Amino acid sequence: MARTDQQPQRVWSAALAHTVTKPVILVVMGVSGSGKSTVAALLAAALGCQFQEGDDLHPRENVEKMHGGTPLTDADRMPWLRKIAEEIDGWRARGECGVLTCSALKRSYRDIIIGDRNDVVLVYLKGSRDLVRRRMIARHEHFMPVALLDSQFATLEEPTPDVRISKPADPRHRPRPAREKTNDSDSRHSPHP
Repeated sequence: MARTDQQPQRVWSAALAHTVTKPVILVVMGVSGSGKSTVAALLAAALGCQFQEGDDLHPRENVEKMHGGTPLTDADRMPWLRKIAEEIDGWRARGECGVLTCSALKRSYRDIIIGDRNDVVLVYLKGSRDLVRRRMIARHEHFMPVALLDSQFATLEEPTPDVRISKPADPRHRPRPAREKTNDSDSRHSPHP
């Protein structure tokens, strides 16, 4: 049966998987509701990588605390951040590529999960408070209440850019990756929009 509508199909190219010559590990970060899970799942599928939802690595106590409307402390986050670092180190040891979500709100958190792991790339999803709030209100069955969004933005220390994705209102639309140079002359970085 022939297609009669002229809508273009948005499809991730399988050719992307063939351009990855060595294992890549991406940590997709941002405040709750920024689209981490959606974008990370799309990236993992496009690259043929493992996908790990960072929220699934939280201790039960953390989930209950957030669900109850109490922001996590640095001490609360430490076991979770160590678990994320262990997951990343496991992929690295096995030579696997992977994409993992983590709010990674503070530089000190990113130092734990990325640190001197030069093969791990941070992808920062930046959205306006209004956009993120609307997205959080629209989603269901997530333990993070909208009431904690202000604490997320208050805690956020924006990273020095490794990778920045221009955030569409609907994250199912293919993101446009843009990379920014950090401290070295690594050619995998270029300025973000």
